[in-house]
Amino acid sequence: MFKKLSTSAVPAAAVVVAAVAATALAPGSAAAVSAPLDDARIAAHFDLAEGQTPENIALTPRGTAYVTFAQARQIAEVSPGGATRIVATLPEPADGGVHTPVLGFPLTSGIVRDHDGTLYFLYATGTPGLTGVWRLRVGGEPQRIAALPADGLPNGLALDPRTRTLYVADSALGTVWSLPIAGGTPTAWSTAPELASTGFLGANGLKVHKGAVWVTNLDRGTVLRIPIRHDGRAGAVRTKATGLTGIDDFAFTGRGDQLLAALDGPSEVALVQPDGSRSTVLDSADGLQNPTSIALRGHTVYVLSAGWITAKDPNLILAHLDD
Repeated sequence: MFKKLSTSAVPAAAVVVAAVAATALAPGSAAAVSAPLDDARIAAHFDLAEGQTPENIALTPRGTAYVTFAQARQIAEVSPGGATRIVATLPEPADGGVHTPVLGFPLTSGIVRDHDGTLYFLYATGTPGLTGVWRLRVGGEPQRIAALPADGLPNGLALDPRTRTLYVADSALGTVWSLPIAGGTPTAWSTAPELASTGFLGANGLKVHKGAVWVTNLDRGTVLRIPIRHDGRAGAVRTKATGLTGIDDFAFTGRGDQLLAALDGPSEVALVQPDGSRSTVLDSADGLQNPTSIALRGHTVYVLSAGWITAKDPNLILAHLDD
């Protein structure tokens, strides 16, 4: 049974993120809005009162988006026309999630979609019986396939289609976990110090790209690259970009190592070049309300906003990526 969640947990988290935002908005930290994004529009609005704070996104080839609602414990399907349908609601922990690390409420976070339509996603509750990696097959019910530590906060999720390996970024434990897509016992793939938090959230967004796991660190404002060695183990961490205060999720544009990064606190999307330089390509004037996740399908950029600090209009924005 679905029980409406109170949003009383949001302010506690938002206060900390607001401090991040204040730093991010310091003079000289933002660049002018610029190409190559244009034609930004809000494609879907979500209901903040129902806990519909969108956290992460996975796309189908036809443009349907699967979205995790962080507070509502839900997975939603958003059609290309903007219609939203709830496809799964996760069980609420007996304590309401008050022991969830850092946040104090159950967090539904990273999501990926396999080629057969199966969804894999993360759930953090502060309890050993629910925290971990979950799976939702087409027409089925959500099922946990791997337990993760109850004192962790699994956040970013990526699938390496070559090895059929799932990678998980743990924001509380400063760890990247790995496990087979079939499930089982996760391995602490990397515990490099660059993944650790400095007081709030460390390792956050995560992608597999060109033989490496790329991870953001929200507290440190960095993008990290960790090579996947021939034996599957983690190589040495290399910092690819700095100064991205409040960075959450990101997506590669398809132009080498160039990426788009969601900057939660300042409500911006930054275009980050391979050399680490950056420019702002979307901001609050385009409708951003503390963006949390980015995905691309062809030339269309999908950006989720949760409204953690602004406390209004969580949404999905579409924009066009120029050639």
